[in-house]
Amino acid sequence: MAGFRCPFCPLGTVITMRFGVLGPVRVWAADGTAIRVPELKVRALLAALLAREGQPVSTDRLVEDLWGTHPPAKAGAVLRSKVSQLRRALARDLIVHQAPGYLIRDAETDADQFQELVTRAQAAADARERASLLGEALALWRGPAYADFADEPFAQAAITRLTEQRLTALEDQAEARLALGEYTELADLIEEHPLRERLRAVYMRALYRAGRTGEALECFADLRKRLADDLGADPSPELSALHEAILRHDLGGNLPAPPSGLIGRDDAVAAVGRLLRAARMVTLTGTGGVGKTRLAVETANRLAESFVDGVWLAELDAVGAPVEVVAAVFGVRDDDAEPLLVRVAAALRHKRILLVLDNCEHVVDEVAVLANALLRAAPGLKILATSREPLNVDGEHLWVVPPLAQADAMELFVARAAAAGSTVEDADAVRGICTRLDGIPLALELAATKVHALGVRHLAEQLDNRFQLLATGRRGAPPRQQTLRAMIDWSWQLLTEDERVLLRRLAIYSGGWPLDACAESSAVLARLVDRSLVVVDDGPRYRLLESVAAYAMERLRESGEFDRVQREHFEYFTEFAERADLRGHGQRDWLRRLDAETANLHAALEGAVRQGNADMALRLSNATAYYRYLRGRWGAAKRALDLALGVDGPAQAGNRAMAKVWLATGETTTHEALAQIEDPVRRARAEWLLGFARIGFADHSVSGILAVFREHDDHWGIAAALTSRAWNALARSDLASAAADADQAVALFGEVGDDWGRMQAMDVLGEVAQITGDYPRAAALQQDGLRIAEELGLRSDVPYKLAQLGRIALASGDYPRADEFHERSRRLAAEQSDRFGEQFAEIGLALAARRQGRLAQAETYLDGWLDWAREVGWAPGVALVHAELGFIAELRGDAQTALDLHRAGYAAACDTGDPRAVALALEGMAGAHSLAGDLETAAQLLGEANATRESAGVPLPPAERGDVERISARLSVEPQDDDCTRR
Repeated sequence: MAGFRCPFCPLGTVITMRFGVLGPVRVWAADGTAIRVPELKVRALLAALLAREGQPVSTDRLVEDLWGTHPPAKAGAVLRSKVSQLRRALARDLIVHQAPGYLIRDAETDADQFQELVTRAQAAADARERASLLGEALALWRGPAYADFADEPFAQAAITRLTEQRLTALEDQAEARLALGEYTELADLIEEHPLRERLRAVYMRALYRAGRTGEALECFADLRKRLADDLGADPSPELSALHEAILRHDLGGNLPAPPSGLIGRDDAVAAVGRLLRAARMVTLTGTGGVGKTRLAVETANRLAESFVDGVWLAELDAVGAPVEVVAAVFGVRDDDAEPLLVRVAAALRHKRILLVLDNCEHVVDEVAVLANALLRAAPGLKILATSREPLNVDGEHLWVVPPLAQADAMELFVARAAAAGSTVEDADAVRGICTRLDGIPLALELAATKVHALGVRHLAEQLDNRFQLLATGRRGAPPRQQTLRAMIDWSWQLLTEDERVLLRRLAIYSGGWPLDACAESSAVLARLVDRSLVVVDDGPRYRLLESVAAYAMERLRESGEFDRVQREHFEYFTEFAERADLRGHGQRDWLRRLDAETANLHAALEGAVRQGNADMALRLSNATAYYRYLRGRWGAAKRALDLALGVDGPAQAGNRAMAKVWLATGETTTHEALAQIEDPVRRARAEWLLGFARIGFADHSVSGILAVFREHDDHWGIAAALTSRAWNALARSDLASAAADADQAVALFGEVGDDWGRMQAMDVLGEVAQITGDYPRAAALQQDGLRIAEELGLRSDVPYKLAQLGRIALASGDYPRADEFHERSRRLAAEQSDRFGEQFAEIGLALAARRQGRLAQAETYLDGWLDWAREVGWAPGVALVHAELGFIAELRGDAQTALDLHRAGYAAACDTGDPRAVALALEGMAGAHSLAGDLETAAQLLGEANATRESAGVPLPPAERGDVERISARLSVEPQDDDCTRR
C-alpha cells in the first residue's frame, strides 16, 4: 500500500492507502474507510495517474487527459491547482513531481492484488486451491475497470488489459472447477462471453462428462452460428476437433488411477505443467526410483482438460519396440501396407494429445526416432517422457526430478510406514533414514515396509547393509522397482564397459569430487551425468547418491582394483593439500576448496594408513594441519597427526619431524624435531606457528625467527614474526612498539594476500586503540576483522570478534549495543561448543549488567565460570571474574567478601603480568577497605592503582571510571599516587 506521513498525527505516524480501479475509481484507508476525492477533474487526475501504473505522466499529457482538445487558459497553472487538491485529499508526499510531470509513489491497487492472486493460482498444482485463489481474485471486481472513466482515452489501454486478464482468469477458474466436477456456473459465463472459445471448450467437455452430450453439441452449434453471423468466421480447428471427438464419443485416455497420494511434489507438478504448456517435448530425467513416472502421470492427469483427444500412457518397459507399444496404445494395426511408424503418425496427425512415454532409457535411440517422427507429423501432439538420460531430440526440454526435500521425504516415509501398519515417532531416526537413502521415494517406500519388523531405529542402524535389507517388497511392480539392488542393477546393465569402470572407481570418493580429479575421463563422466548416475553440484562438483555409491563400491571390490584405486585417491589428495596456498592471494579460494574436500582428505589419510604408507600419511596430515588450525579444528588436526605418526614404515625424517612439531609433545622432543627439518624457512615457520598457536614466545625466540625470515626475504614470515613480537610488546604494555610492529605486519600481510594474517595483526592495533581510549578506531579495526573472519568462513573466530566489539561498546557506555554483540557471540560460541568463547561473551554480559545495577544477573553470568577458568588455568579470566564478583559484593555492602575476592583476584592478576589486571584488583581492594571504613588504606590502594596504570601507559579510560569514582566519593578525595604494601 502507498504510505505517507500525516502532518496532523504524532511524529512518525504513517498512513497507508489502497486504490481501487476494478470498478469505479476508489481510495481506501488501511482500515477500509473510503477516502473522498472531491471534484470530477481531480478524480480524473487520480485515474490518469493510476492508469500509468507508477510511471511519470508529463504535464502536457495530463492536460490532454483532463481537458482533451479544449484546455483552459493557463492550463499548467490549473493542473497544478488540481494536483494540490489531490494532495490535500490524499497526502502531500504521495503525489510526486518527477520530470516530465507527476506520478503516484508506491501506489497499491486492487488490480495488483488481483494479479498476485492469479499468479499464485497459476502456480498452484491443486485444482481446488486454483479455483479458490481465482474466486478470491475475481471477487475483487466491483464492475468494469475504471467504470467512471470508461469513455476517457487515457483509460482505454488499462481497461483493455484488465478486461482481458479478467476473462482469462474466468477461463482458468472454469477449467479448475471442471477438474473438480463443478459445472453449474459455466452456462452463465458462456452467456456473458459467448465468443470465448476456450470457455466454450471447457463447457463442452463439462457437459459431455456429465452425460449431456446433446447440450455439448448445441453449445458448439451456437458458437458456430454466432461466429458466422457476427464475424463471418468458423470455429478454430481445436474446437472443431473437440466437437468431432464428442460426436465419436472419443474423449479418451488410459492414464492409471494413482494408488496413493503424491507427497512433496506440488511445486514439481506445477513446474512441469508450465513447461508442457510452453513446449511440445519434455523429458523428466533423474536417478532410478526418484519418482519420474509418478510425477509424469500426476502432471498428465492435471493437464487432461487441455487435450481434447486425451492423455495416453505408453509404458516402454513392456516387450516390444517402442513404436509397437505406442501403436497398441492407440489401436493402430500393424500390416505390411506401410511402415508401422507411418501408420501411427497418420493416426495422430489431427489429434490434440498428450503422450507419456515412460521408461525410455533402455531404448533411448528408438524413442528419439519415434518422438521426432510423431512431433513432425502431428502438430497437436505433445510428449512427456521419463528417462534416466536425455533423448537428445530437437526441441527437447529437460526437467531433472530431484530427490525429495528432507521434510517431504520424512512425510512420505511416515505415511508409507503407517499404510503398512506401523506408527513412527522417532523423528531423529526417520531423518537419518531419509538422509542416508538420499530422499529417493522408491528407497523410502521399500524401507518403510520394514518398520513393522525391525523398528525405525534398528532399521536406521542397518542401512550399511541396505541391499540385503531392502531386498523384498513392492509385489506387482516392474522387476526394476521391486528391490533397491534391482533399481540400480537396471542402470548398471545399460552402461558401456568404460562407463562401468569409471562408475565403480568413483565410489572411492567421499562427499564428491572436483572435475580435475578425473579430468582424463571427463567425456565418460559426462555420460554418467546424462544417465542420472552422477549428480552435478555447484562448483562444479560431482557426487554419487549414497545408494549408488554403495552399489559402485561393491562393484569396485569385486573388480580386484580397490587397492590401486585407493592409492591413487590418497596420492591425489595429498598433492592437492600440498598445493593449497593458504598464505597468499589464493587463501580464500583454497579454504573453500579444502572445505569441500574435508571428507576426501579424511578418507585419503585412512587409505594411506590402511596401506601402511607412512610417508604419504605424514605428508597429508602435515599439509592439512595448518588448514585445520585456521578453521579452528585443532582436535581433528591432532588426531590426524597421531594417526600418521602411528604408521610403521619408511618416511622422510623431515615429514616425521614436522608432525612432531605440530603436536608439540614436549620441549625436548620439539627441539629435536625442529633440528631435523632441513629447510630453514620451513623450520622457522614451524617454530613460529608452534609459538603462536601452542606455547607462546620468548622475545629472543621471536628475534631469531624474524632474522631467518629476513635473511631469506620471506615477506609472509616477516609479517608473522612481527605480529608475534607485537603481541609480546602489548603484553608488557609497550604500546608504541606493539603498534609499530603490527602496522608493518598489516602492510606485509596485505602485500602477500594473507587476510587471516592481516586480521591477527589488526587485533593488536585494535587492542592498542581500545587501551588508549580510541574506541572509534578500535571498533573499525574489529569490524574489519569480523568481515574477514566471515568472508573466510573462520567460524571459530567470529564469536571473539563479536565479543571484542561488545567490549568496545561497553567501554563507550553503549550497553544495549554491548549486550547485542555479546549475545550473538555467546550464541555462536555455544553452537560450536566453544566453552572459552561462551565464557568470554558471558563475562561481557556480566560487565554490562553490573554497570547497570543488575547485580543478580551479573552474578548469575559469572558464577559458572570461576571454577572453569581455574580448571583450564586461564589466569586473566580468574583475575577478571574475581574482580567482578568482588565489586558485586561491595555494591551489596559485604566488605569482607569483597576483600577476599579482590585479594584472590590480585594474586591471579600478578600471575598474568598485565598491569591493567593488577590495577583493577588494587581498585577493588580499595573499594572493600572504603566500605569497611578503612579510608586511609583505600586511598593508598587507589593511588597505587593509578600509579600502576600511568607507569604502564594504560590510563583508566573515562567510560570505565565508574568504580573508581564511587570509591573516591566515599573518601571525599581524589585518587592518590602513594605506594602501598598492605593487601
